[in-house]
Amino acid sequence: MNKLAASAKGAYLIAITPFAENGALDLASTDRMVDFYLAKGASGLTILGILGEATKLTAEESKLFTQQVLQRVNGRVPVVVGASSAGFAPMRELTQSVMALGASGVMIAPPASVRTDDQIVAYFDMVNETLGSDVPWVLQDHPVSTGVQMSTGVILRIIKNSPTCVMLKHEDAPGLAKLSAIRAASDRGDARRVAILTGNGGGLFLPEELTRGADGAMTGFAYPEMMVDVITAHAAGEIEKAHDIFDAYLPLARYEQQPGIGLAVRKHIMAQRGVIACATLRKPGLQLSNSDMADITRLTERQTRRLQELQ
Repeated sequence: MNKLAASAKGAYLIAITPFAENGALDLASTDRMVDFYLAKGASGLTILGILGEATKLTAEESKLFTQQVLQRVNGRVPVVVGASSAGFAPMRELTQSVMALGASGVMIAPPASVRTDDQIVAYFDMVNETLGSDVPWVLQDHPVSTGVQMSTGVILRIIKNSPTCVMLKHEDAPGLAKLSAIRAASDRGDARRVAILTGNGGGLFLPEELTRGADGAMTGFAYPEMMVDVITAHAAGEIEKAHDIFDAYLPLARYEQQPGIGLAVRKHIMAQRGVIACATLRKPGLQLSNSDMADITRLTERQTRRLQELQ
């Protein structure tokens, strides 16, 4: 098994979940999607995340989709599975099943029910007990979706208490100061070093986050090569090139990050790129208008021209 480790870096792409027009899982498109992500240079994949429509899947569908992805990946890159749950029993059940299938680790976010610092730390103490000593896991810090604010101090306490927490998915915004503080703590030796991969809406602050000490990105975008190319350029010390690449994709990335409709935009583009058979969202889900699709066409055409200018 390709277990997740604190040395992880690069672009861990958040995968969508392809559906057929009737709402059923589309496993053929799942295979094409995995091939697409790997061809674009993914360092790892993350499935059953917020934009993977995980809450719309049954438990059996979650296992089936995970199995399909893992079989197609065939150990080439780590695969992280979202396992957040309101209760510890379903968290344990899903974790055990996906790890048995060959997942590299799981990702856990705090529930909205925890509010104080001590409650948050105590919750993750119970996560450690639930997952056991052999399961590497990712701490997801995404206050927009969870409603839970985790300070720098709280995150460092969780990491100290959690030997198998090997990665922080940093998605707080504004959060650059928090990212800097967490990385500085590990650089000083005041905290154990874990990988920090950033989300923040398709990587909207990716160049700055890399400069602040992030090891890469864990997020999604219909053009995942943007994250891969920005991270590669930055790691090579080509900071201005990284910003130029990022700037070329930014208008479309921004458009894709509209609340409520962003996933529909992403799936529409990925269907246009031939990655998935259709852009179906499982209900409830918003549909794009003709005006939306015209916007996307204009933005992608401008993006193509700008990228050609950079060559």
